[in-house]
Amino acid sequence: MALDLTKQNFDQETRNGTVIVDFWASWCGPCRMLAPVVEQISQEHKDWKVCKVNVDEEPELAQQFGVMIPTEVHLSNGTEVGRSVGLMAKEQLLAQLHL
Repeated sequence: MALDLTKQNFDQETRNGTVIVDFWASWCGPCRMLAPVVEQISQEHKDWKVCKVNVDEEPELAQQFGVMIPTEVHLSNGTEVGRSVGLMAKEQLLAQLHL
């Protein structure tokens, strides 16, 4: 299950290891379609931390990353190393994220 991130816990939760951050909104159709893919990745890769940022509730984080939803960001020890924008299959998503 993905961890919900806020501006209060973002740095602490993303500074170590491999982290995938799903930027989404409840009104976004492609975000809802991508959600099962994100959940599947979190179940298949227990050594990765998979997190979610609701852009309506955390606009500062969305602005900080300059995202258009849906966007997935791969952080390695707090540094962005890959990004995927839009709806795509799991294999394409992982390739875009350099995973």
